[in-house]
Amino acid sequence: MTELDDTFHSAALDADLRSALEAQGLRVGRVSDDDRPGTDRWLDAVARGFLDGERNDTHRQAFFDRTAYRRKIGVFDDSGPDAAVPVASFASWGAELSVPGGTVPACAISSVTVAPTHRRRGILRQVMAGELRTAAGLGYPLAILTVSESGIYGRFGFAPAAHAAHWKIDVRRARWTGPDAPGRIDFVTREEGRRLAPALHDRIRVTSPGEIDMPGGHWDRFYGTRPDVEKAEERRVVQYRSPEGEVDGLAIYSISHNHDDFAASTVEVIQLLAATDAAYAGLWRFFLSMDLIGTVTAGELSLDEPLWWMIADQRAATITTRDHQYLRILDVPAALAARRYDVTDTVAFEVTDPLGIASGVFVLSAGEDVGVDAVAEAPVGVPLVRLSVAELSALLLGGVSPVTLAKAGRLDADEPDRVARLFASTTTPRLSFWY
Repeated sequence: MTELDDTFHSAALDADLRSALEAQGLRVGRVSDDDRPGTDRWLDAVARGFLDGERNDTHRQAFFDRTAYRRKIGVFDDSGPDAAVPVASFASWGAELSVPGGTVPACAISSVTVAPTHRRRGILRQVMAGELRTAAGLGYPLAILTVSESGIYGRFGFAPAAHAAHWKIDVRRARWTGPDAPGRIDFVTREEGRRLAPALHDRIRVTSPGEIDMPGGHWDRFYGTRPDVEKAEERRVVQYRSPEGEVDGLAIYSISHNHDDFAASTVEVIQLLAATDAAYAGLWRFFLSMDLIGTVTAGELSLDEPLWWMIADQRAATITTRDHQYLRILDVPAALAARRYDVTDTVAFEVTDPLGIASGVFVLSAGEDVGVDAVAEAPVGVPLVRLSVAELSALLLGGVSPVTLAKAGRLDADEPDRVARLFASTTTPRLSFWY
């Protein structure tokens, strides 16, 4: 954790949040990192909110052991029959988000639930607004989250900034036409993959806009090295090693048998990490060349996968896309200054914010040195973009063009083409997992 992350983790709750919920007869509080019973009840609320079954002691202990880094918020109704279980949950922590040309601190948000018995009382709005105000006040330029319901978060200023693709490949049609990777593929244990993965992911994520550092507990979940992962024994791990002996790639997969046609089984690629083009080609060729496999599936891929150009029949791949990594700017100057721009230009932004956190007029001077100034009004002669903080957040990683948003009526720009050149990125943003 950074000093900012530590400060945020233990920061007092927003006063307006407390008073708004108290007016409804509700109580809001942090769940202490060393409070196992309180954490168990909080986890029960999260499981209920995501329509999961009851957690057993193995689940609860594994969660408690790996989530002390999270700032866990609960909203309690002391008049209910089980007042120890929150009627709403919210978790956040300090993360590092990759943007074009660099990284930026971000407040990551997860485990957002409200019990069906307490819907439509403004609880989510109060908690979200209060926690965003706290994060902004302490110095986070951005907030990020992945969502189960995409229609919820726009009203808080969030927008999808990195989409994800799910692939289903008919192996018999695909036929590999990509390069021959010079390295070798080997099986390794799940424990060895777990050991190698963090450093490999850190090599990759800093050059991939939209990725974040892996949250605590997630590596063990992927590799099945925590006791609450079901059917962990079905996961296998392969590594790609370069001719120089460097492990440049890892992949986790599992097999689903086709009992009617054993030679038409399905391999699910759970995670594929490739730090080099050779590792990428080597691992994907391995999966598309496996015996007894008729279908390969994989999720949370980029919208611009090189794999599309490595198979002979592109119609062998059925690709579906969805919104995935949501972003919300909290500090416009800090967020805009964090990324690289490949052209030199000056543009003004008139930003509105439904929560009043990041509204104002800002002038971006892009080039070798980036500067962003808050001003009273846009300078004469400088092209102006009028938009909400959600649209500005969508633009930051380069995943959507301002021209597209202008045509959709989501922003008003004097020269949208000029702004599009400013925000263009050579790398399509992605996030390779859920959190």
